[in-house]
Amino acid sequence: MTFDRRTFLTLAGSAVAAPAVLRATRANAQEVTLKMHHFLPPVSNGHAKFLKPWADKVAAESSGRIKIDIFPSMQLGGTPPQLFDQARDGVADLVWTLPGNTPGRFTGIEAFELPFVPNKRALVNSLALTDYAEQHLKDEFKEVKPICFWAHDHGLIHANKQVKTMEDLKGLKLRFPTRLAGEALRALGANAIGMPIPQVPESLAQRVIDGCVVPWEVVPSIKVQELVKYHTEIPGSPTLYVATFVLAMNRAKYDALPADLKAVLDKNSGLAAAAMAGKVWDEQAVVVSEMVRKRGNTITVLEEAEAARWRKTTEPVIEGWVKTCKDKGLDGTKLLESARAALAKHEKAA
Repeated sequence: MTFDRRTFLTLAGSAVAAPAVLRATRANAQEVTLKMHHFLPPVSNGHAKFLKPWADKVAAESSGRIKIDIFPSMQLGGTPPQLFDQARDGVADLVWTLPGNTPGRFTGIEAFELPFVPNKRALVNSLALTDYAEQHLKDEFKEVKPICFWAHDHGLIHANKQVKTMEDLKGLKLRFPTRLAGEALRALGANAIGMPIPQVPESLAQRVIDGCVVPWEVVPSIKVQELVKYHTEIPGSPTLYVATFVLAMNRAKYDALPADLKAVLDKNSGLAAAAMAGKVWDEQAVVVSEMVRKRGNTITVLEEAEAARWRKTTEPVIEGWVKTCKDKGLDGTKLLESARAALAKHEKAA
């Protein structure tokens, strides 16, 4: 067989075109890399025991076609209050953040952050919040694709003096995590100070604050047990406060995924992801509280009668939130009833 110039060019062109066919075939099995951004260090339980295992699970169930690179400690830049907008604007594909970082912006979700509304257990709060979000938060979070909502277990008071009564709180400078937790602490007589969680260790060490209000899970990551010796729990449910969280995805990025990869993310969203997160917080509460006890720190549990005093004293915070809802065109009373009903449902089931 002889080759003229035209035959050679035809065959050469076919050879060059062949890889393009392979690339097109590969495109049908699209691979996606997603950037996840959050504010806690990689040693934190939120990162190590929830976000990374969740990302690994998504990767495995997509046969490696979804890869999630996690950037803890704000490594992509910005500040924690900017995380939600980073997901909205596509600076990050996924963010893990607290709606409470931007006070007053996400009013509906605050029903779960009201004093003496949430459950003591993270699993109950997280599943209840997921149900509630499906009914009431679609419009509030429409700028992103929520993967899941959840709320941690009961928050405690950690301080450099023992707190057994409301009077012990008077003038105590306590870091608060959410707007409503701050209002509750002020109602109880404390000097509530807002600051991002990464600032807490230095502020405790330099006596800028006398203590903080966080759940057990957070304690080791910011060395609270080394900086203060006293920890006060509120008995039973409902509890003094919890903070809500959202794992949110850039909506355009989600919409651009092929249907089978959307299905993988959907399978690992909602109740499934909320339960995964809630269990971590509940398990770590037991582990950390035992560690703190063995260390020799003092853990005080309020007397029931004293807890009732705190509950009564913080009722105006709830009333103020209902009024805020009304000013924004929301039915706060209805939202609160829905939150409490969801909490009661999941407390019985858990």
